[in-house]
Amino acid sequence: MNELAGKIISGDIRSIARGITVIENDDAGSALLLKELYRHTGQAYLIGITGPPGGGKSTLVDKLIKLYRGQKKKVGVLAVDPSSPFSGGAILGDRVRMQQHATDGGVFIRSMGSRGHLGGLALSTSDAAKILDAAGYDIIIFETVGIGQSEVEVAGRVDTTVLVTVPGLGDDVQVLKAGTMEIADIFAVNKADREGVERCVIELGQLLSIKEMDQSTFLPPILQLVAKDNIGVAELASAVGKHREYLMADNRLDQKRKARLKSEVHNIIINRLDKWARARLTREMEAGEDLEGLYQKRTDPYTVAERFIKELQI
Repeated sequence: MNELAGKIISGDIRSIARGITVIENDDAGSALLLKELYRHTGQAYLIGITGPPGGGKSTLVDKLIKLYRGQKKKVGVLAVDPSSPFSGGAILGDRVRMQQHATDGGVFIRSMGSRGHLGGLALSTSDAAKILDAAGYDIIIFETVGIGQSEVEVAGRVDTTVLVTVPGLGDDVQVLKAGTMEIADIFAVNKADREGVERCVIELGQLLSIKEMDQSTFLPPILQLVAKDNIGVAELASAVGKHREYLMADNRLDQKRKARLKSEVHNIIINRLDKWARARLTREMEAGEDLEGLYQKRTDPYTVAERFIKELQI
């Protein structure tokens, strides 16, 4: 076995950090590392914490870490930040509010840049979760930046999705209407000590009431929290546990994870094809012939693209 893989499986913190760096940078050997770790994955439970900016997600994650550590569970956090347009790295760095856990060997926190990925989640984030899973972490929390479609995308990468919102956003649920209502397993109305929390909860309830559900469908609970004061956090963890029990019944969790694996294979293929296309296009265009032909209308983008695709024999 690869030495790095062996150290990751043993739970060595520095090796875990190094492994994530390897896959985040797509260094040589990253695929081999993940291949060796894969059979050691599948034990961790993945939770997504998502929602609009300013909802207090980092504070909530900090409180959840403390709660799960009190249950003797190892906790990993992958916090996806906006990427620097210049370096591609995470702008915010590791979440300042979580630094009280920095000396706890049972907690691993890593900020990852979104790398311009439209959904807000870097393709390497799922691979980073595999590393933490193989290293023996019981709970892995994805915290997304909450911009664009990241709320929708995170649902496809985790077992339970917690959608965090706060009262006082004008139309309190407007930010939840673009497909996000369908992906939430739990609604957490944070900062519930603010004015307007009742209206926010009622609106969420009304939107849920029009969803088509049968008796076997999990009804997403709407919880009120004040995360900074640790109010409602235990109830949220309990709701996550109940959703996990629901998924464990009738093989729902297995089915969800199988769908996730299918999506991951698809993403790997798309990522590899994208890298090939960029390299091939750069090499071809540097010669200038295709580019000049396109500009002079002697050919067209579809014809050029079709010629490249023929090289793949598909």
